[in-house]
Amino acid sequence: MEITQQFLNDLKEKCGASHCAMIRVSDIVLDPGLRQNCELNYCGEYGRTWVCPPHCGPIEECIQKVKKYKEGIIIQTISPLEDSYDFEGMEEAGRYFKDVLVKAVHAVKEAARDQKDDREMLVLSAGGCHRCETCAVKTNEPCRHPNEAFPSLESHGIFVSDLAAKAGLNYINGQNTVTYFGAVLMG
Repeated sequence: MEITQQFLNDLKEKCGASHCAMIRVSDIVLDPGLRQNCELNYCGEYGRTWVCPPHCGPIEECIQKVKKYKEGIIIQTISPLEDSYDFEGMEEAGRYFKDVLVKAVHAVKEAARDQKDDREMLVLSAGGCHRCETCAVKTNEPCRHPNEAFPSLESHGIFVSDLAAKAGLNYINGQNTVTYFGAVLMG
């Protein structure tokens, strides 16, 4: 499947993203030290979902998994906030981003199927998964929605600010906005 600018424009419209961009995986900076932020539990998700560390796998395995792919599509949403303390707005923007990413993944897979492109894909998202009210990890059951639960970019050692810059996207998009990123990597 060829990732053209027209394909990216169509994908943006189809899934409701603010921007879609292409990146070569070889350009992505991978740093195992990012996992320390997960282990310090800054986001409060460590060990709470199947897609967060330690359940998503050791950092070395996650980095090797990313390196298996050749190119990727970066999905970005930019959402307005009432002010910098609008935590409700941030949560709503996060839910919107997750919906956009799921739509983008379905659209990319559909396009690949139509073009008989059977390359493997790895989907990475922003933050932990909040698909279920209570993650099945807590009851030691398998994930209930494995096609919509994606590990975070950071859990796989990816600096999101650097990823954005290399994809030609702004990491910060102005006062009173929140920006989320995801990636669909393809072999």
